[in-house]
Amino acid sequence: MGFFSFTQEIAIDLGTANTVIICNDQVVVDEPSVVAISVADNKMVAVGRKAQQMIGKGDTIVRTVRPLKDGVIADFYACEMMIKGMIKMIPHHRQLFNPSIRMVVCVPSGSTEVEIRAVRDSSDHAGGRDVYMIYEPMAAAIGIGIDVESPEGCMIVDIGGGTTEIAVISLGGIVANKSIRTAGDALNQDIIEYMGRMHNLRIDEPTAERIKINVGSALTELDESEAPEEYVVVGPSRVTALPLHIPVSYQEISHCMEKSIAKIETAVLQALEITPPELYADIVKNGIFLTGGGALLRGLAKRLTDKITIQVHVADDPLHAVARGTGVALKNVNNFGFLIR
Repeated sequence: MGFFSFTQEIAIDLGTANTVIICNDQVVVDEPSVVAISVADNKMVAVGRKAQQMIGKGDTIVRTVRPLKDGVIADFYACEMMIKGMIKMIPHHRQLFNPSIRMVVCVPSGSTEVEIRAVRDSSDHAGGRDVYMIYEPMAAAIGIGIDVESPEGCMIVDIGGGTTEIAVISLGGIVANKSIRTAGDALNQDIIEYMGRMHNLRIDEPTAERIKINVGSALTELDESEAPEEYVVVGPSRVTALPLHIPVSYQEISHCMEKSIAKIETAVLQALEITPPELYADIVKNGIFLTGGGALLRGLAKRLTDKITIQVHVADDPLHAVARGTGVALKNVNNFGFLIR
């Protein structure tokens, strides 16, 4: 972006867990969706990883907020502050003149008009002068290289932090979709409750996320090459407040996440039930594509394949699929008729 450029174009994957910004076809910001706000004057103190490091460490001085919950804005002011803060992280963003910003922002496919309006208003207040929106499954499909305007059907299962978005796409539109608020955050909550119930161990969400990454699994039996070693969790006892060191295995964590993973399976089957037969045949031929951070859960693709009997593929770099697709949409705002104004 030149020094005297008056328009800056950015694509934002505004996620419940992470926010990714693409500018000039490059990922320039990839940060947790967290903002720290001063209790004294209600001004932003930190955003992204710096804010995440403050969670639970100074609630009387700063309050750490995750502005999005279940894929939608739960705190309008904090979301506006977070977007502003992350835009300032873009290299070379600060210029002599404040540029006009054209944005494409992704939203869950199950969003209501009120929820879409909230995203648009937050983007406007954060500096966006020309704001477009795109549904997450559509962006994910574009991001993994699918021609969404072709007559051939494809199915995307995008498992984020707050929502799981399942969509059948054909001819530049979403033909069938299912959106549920069971995703990465729900799995973390399962782990928190399980560790408290079974081990009397009190943990918070960042610790649950680390457990999920290190020993999370959708299957109770993994191939030896995929099976992770036990992970030792350290925290206070709920009974005595003394420190505990509890080793956990992937089999244990798989059992505790069973109900939430079963809900994702059911949602995929429900989306297939309402898929037109011709597009269903395309999906059987091409398979189902997993995107989002949840796609990285060990054994999930195999479990879904065995359950649905349709091949399930994990997309390349599933974490950034939505962001990449949003970036492609940014370059085609005049050609893609499915963008929301």
